[in-house]
Amino acid sequence: MSIDEHSSPGALPRTERPDAPAYLTRHRVRRSAQPAADQAAEAEEDTSVPLYLRQFRGRGDHRSDPVMYDGNVVGNARAWAEVTRTKEIVPERRDQLADIDCDIYLVRHGETQGYSSESGLTPLGSWQAHRRGQELARRVFDGQKVELLCAPTNRARQTAEHLRRGLLDNVELYGRGEPDISQLNDDRNFRNFEVATPEGPRDVTSAFRLYHREMEKYERVGLGERPGWLVDVDRFWGIQQGGGDPITHWLTMPMMYFEPPVSCVRRFWRGILTARENTDARSIIVATHSGPIRAFATLAMGYDPGEPFNTEFVRVRLVAGGTTALVLYRNRVQEVVIPDLDALPPNSDTRFQE
Repeated sequence: MSIDEHSSPGALPRTERPDAPAYLTRHRVRRSAQPAADQAAEAEEDTSVPLYLRQFRGRGDHRSDPVMYDGNVVGNARAWAEVTRTKEIVPERRDQLADIDCDIYLVRHGETQGYSSESGLTPLGSWQAHRRGQELARRVFDGQKVELLCAPTNRARQTAEHLRRGLLDNVELYGRGEPDISQLNDDRNFRNFEVATPEGPRDVTSAFRLYHREMEKYERVGLGERPGWLVDVDRFWGIQQGGGDPITHWLTMPMMYFEPPVSCVRRFWRGILTARENTDARSIIVATHSGPIRAFATLAMGYDPGEPFNTEFVRVRLVAGGTTALVLYRNRVQEVVIPDLDALPPNSDTRFQE
């Protein structure tokens, strides 16, 4: 398939990039602008100066170099690259930018004091959330309504509070007028994945506390073989304690007593569509948890793009018409069809239904 065929509005999905990465483009510009005499002198320069310092001085300031894609300058892609700490850029197609109906930011909570309790954010986590609010303040404009939602946990709620403060503190700094930023609202659709315990479905953190209580009982009185849900929790937290990635395990291995990733994705979509119906805000910011965010991005991208950093976000842009959306994560963009939740079969595992 040719590049022109890929660039047509109907071609989906599109993941290739015809242009060189930005860092290579800048390197070529520097090399082409450097006179031959300078290159010869470069070899004879003072070797007492460290090599990294010579290269830095010769580099100059190229932050203003335009980022090219498909032969055209792409506006804010550089800002996205800096925010998400990557140099790879796959921007949205130009024909997709005209009819965006609503922007939703699924933000991971800031650094927390631990996952075995509900102690909330550390001071660093609070600063991370405030800093993210500052960055998001540059994306709002005068009169724009911004809806703030959060998962019903302390770390998600505190993240949303600091995001809000960061927004309010910086809209004036960036000259963004007077946007209408809402108060916080809990939304259970964006909660963390759950564990089916004998006391009903519990958030994985809450289940961890119950797990410890039950394990002490088994160790004290020797009640015999442990029930399956204890074995599942033991395996999940054992991976983390051993330095592994328990979320990868949850995404790839069936766990009998853990909420399936696809169930999390389903209620995230329900939360997005419900929030869009209930508000006229064109920007919705949701503070939530990394596991469901990663499952959401994995289903949209078709591969596991990795764990989001603290306060890193997946951006969902609903296209007018209500049939498609653009999912942006680490400067990759994927157009997806919005699922018709009413047409999907009900969750077969009744332990995790609403």
